[in-house]
Amino acid sequence: MSRKSTKIGPKASKWAASARLAWAAMADLEALRFEALGGHCELYSAGPAALTDVRAWVDAMHDRLTRFEPGSELSRFNAAAGRWIDVSPDLEALLDASLDAYASSDGLVHVGVLPALLAAGYTRDFASGPTSPSGEIRIAPPLPEMLDVRPGRARLREGTSIDLGGIAKGWLADRAVERIGRNALANFAGDLRARGAGPNGEGWPIGFGTTTVLLRELGAATSGTAGRRWGDGLHHLIDPRTGLPAKTDLTAVSVLAPTGLEAEVLAKTALLLGREAGARLLDERGLGSYLT
Repeated sequence: MSRKSTKIGPKASKWAASARLAWAAMADLEALRFEALGGHCELYSAGPAALTDVRAWVDAMHDRLTRFEPGSELSRFNAAAGRWIDVSPDLEALLDASLDAYASSDGLVHVGVLPALLAAGYTRDFASGPTSPSGEIRIAPPLPEMLDVRPGRARLREGTSIDLGGIAKGWLADRAVERIGRNALANFAGDLRARGAGPNGEGWPIGFGTTTVLLRELGAATSGTAGRRWGDGLHHLIDPRTGLPAKTDLTAVSVLAPTGLEAEVLAKTALLLGREAGARLLDERGLGSYLT
């Protein structure tokens, strides 16, 4: 397995893998693990915290943002394509974040690839299994041409639809730690955000590539093509340039960045760019990276 040497940013340092085991021995470390947002979620607090309340908020956001339930806010927004519709402050913020991610990634992080995902066979929750690919190639128009956002309202171009996917996970991790407290970590299916000095005052230890790093006021994310794969060349990462599952010489990219959302956008962009161009991007804009 080839890899790029891990680059560690100014607020993350190397740490022995055994550091993770020390968490369980700390009486004041609160932890909660559960399934949501399409994967495994974890909440941690170095001190008393109402983690069950934060979980309830995550579950509520999951229900609002899933594309797999016709009654969710996201599904209702997609169904209303072609006309303006009232949206909640949270959905409005995520739509704005999606436009920002599109711009910062030169169009590679594109929430409008949902029709291409459906055509590839990802039509229902992954645990329920895929459906047969349609063979149709669906290339989404540029996101600013298909999505308009105003205060409290938004509109999709008729015939288009969106999947907030990883952007929602990074965005929610950033907000979850604010809800937990001053010293917290949130991990939503691989999109993380750390706040505060961690359980022992030196940062929050997380696995990063083949090592462990300590995070303080940083985000981290991993994007890859191996986890949600259902056939030869069929996986969940759509290249908006082709409308098909991405063909890249990278299997996974892990990134450190100031926020979980920024880390998610950088990781996905680098994965789609491929090893050489992706490594250059992360050298310029990431605080730490690991490519396989």
